[in-house]
Amino acid sequence: MKEELVKLIIDSGCIKFGHFILTSGKESNYYIDIKSLITNPKALKLIAKMIKEESRKLGIEYDKVAGPELGAVPIATALSLETDKPLLIIRKKKKEHGTGKLIEGEISPGDRVLLVEDVTTTGGSVIRAAKILKEHGAEVVGIFVVVDREEGARENIEKEGFKLYPLVLVSDLFEAAGVSKD
Repeated sequence: MKEELVKLIIDSGCIKFGHFILTSGKESNYYIDIKSLITNPKALKLIAKMIKEESRKLGIEYDKVAGPELGAVPIATALSLETDKPLLIIRKKKKEHGTGKLIEGEISPGDRVLLVEDVTTTGGSVIRAAKILKEHGAEVVGIFVVVDREEGARENIEKEGFKLYPLVLVSDLFEAAGVSKD
């Protein structure tokens, strides 16, 4: 399945070269445009199946699936549908109208939550989401990411007491594409 996902990422043109500023604020000569992948139903199904299978193999038990907006929402939704587990969406900022929620979906103290993300660089946005879930009494049992850029996310996430499970490393993509990362 991993080879199929790597091929889909490459064939979808998700790796862009040029000058980019990432969410983390870092500058990069390449960008992983996973949004073009996660709008593809075939790719979403594959990603959801891979996360379901990997979490099962690892013995990770969870009650709910969560994803920070925007990129992780389709992934979390696909996984929710694949597993029949309720979905949680972590907003970037508190709603300024209506209920003012930071988390959409029902969350209860003690919920075991599997958090998903599209791409990690330093892990900042997914760490923020994990901390919000924790503040609401949930236990984040694991964080799955489609692509880890291998730029400190794993170390930063583990420093905060969470565990990162990448489906694909950026080095896998560059190797499959026959391109040097540097």
